[in-house]
Amino acid sequence: MAPIRYRKANVDGFNVFYREAGRSDAPVLLLLHGFPSAGHMFRELIPMLSDRLRLIAPDLPGFGQSDMPPRDKFSYTFVKLAHVIERFTEVIGLSRFAIYVFDYGAPTGFRLAVRHPERISAIISQNGNAYEEGLSDGWTPIRAYWQDRSEKNRAALRAFLSPETTVWQYTHGVADTSRVSPDGYSLDNFYLARPGAHDVQLDLFGDYKSNVAMYPEFQAYFRQHKPPFLAVWGKNDPFFLPPGAEAFKRDMPLADVRFLDTGHFALETHCEDIAKVIGDFLDATRSKAA
Repeated sequence: MAPIRYRKANVDGFNVFYREAGRSDAPVLLLLHGFPSAGHMFRELIPMLSDRLRLIAPDLPGFGQSDMPPRDKFSYTFVKLAHVIERFTEVIGLSRFAIYVFDYGAPTGFRLAVRHPERISAIISQNGNAYEEGLSDGWTPIRAYWQDRSEKNRAALRAFLSPETTVWQYTHGVADTSRVSPDGYSLDNFYLARPGAHDVQLDLFGDYKSNVAMYPEFQAYFRQHKPPFLAVWGKNDPFFLPPGAEAFKRDMPLADVRFLDTGHFALETHCEDIAKVIGDFLDATRSKAA
C-alpha cells in the first residue's frame, strides 16, 4: 500500500489542496469529488488502488482545504472550477489520465474532456450525470432558482445546506446506515459552516444550469471520441436517477453500466466493490490499447 501524501499546488496564485498516492510512473486516475464533499470522500478508495495507479484527488475551489476566496474576488461558476482544475493538471504535469467523476466532479471533468479529449484515457462516472433524464424531482427547487433568481428562491435552497440534509444525502437509499461512517458528513458540515460557504454553494446551485445547457456538448464528445467508459451508480440516488446512467450507452454503446444497491455516496458503503470494478475496467482498457 503506497502512502498518501497531502500537498498544495499553486495554480496561478490559487492554492489547490490534493491527495496523492501511487508510483509516479503509474497510470494516472484523477478523482473529482462532488457537493458538499472534498477529496476526503476518496479516503478509502485511494489505498485500494494505489498499488497499480497514481491517484490524485484535488479539492475543488471553495471546497475542503483548497482556497475559498471571497465571491467578489472569485466567480463561483463551473466554468471557473473546470478552468482551475484544468490548470491544476498542467501545473502538476499530467498529460494523459483517466478521470473518476462524481456529482459536481462530472461537469467539471466533462468540460475538461471536451476541451482536451487527447488527455483523457478513460472515464469512470459514479453518479455523475450528463443527461436530462438523470435529473430527479429533487432538482425542482433549484430549477425554480434558475428560472427566477429572486432572493426568495435563493433562500429556499438554504435547506440543502443544513447539517441534517448533509446526513440525509449520505444515508438516503442505504439499506444499513450503520455502514456509513459519520466522519464524511461531519467533515462536510464543518466546511459548510465556514463564513461565506453558504453563499458560495448557492452560487454554484444557480450556475448548475450551465451544466445542463452543456449536456448536448458532453454527449457529442461521447459520440465522437467514445472514451472507455464505466458508469457505476448508486441506484437509490435521490438526485441522479438510473436512467441517467443507462443513457451513456446511447452515445457509447460499449459503455459498462453497473448499479449498486445504495445511495448517492456509494463509496461509503461499496468502496471495495467499486475499487474492484475500477481495477478490472482500467486493466482491460490498457490491454485493449496495447
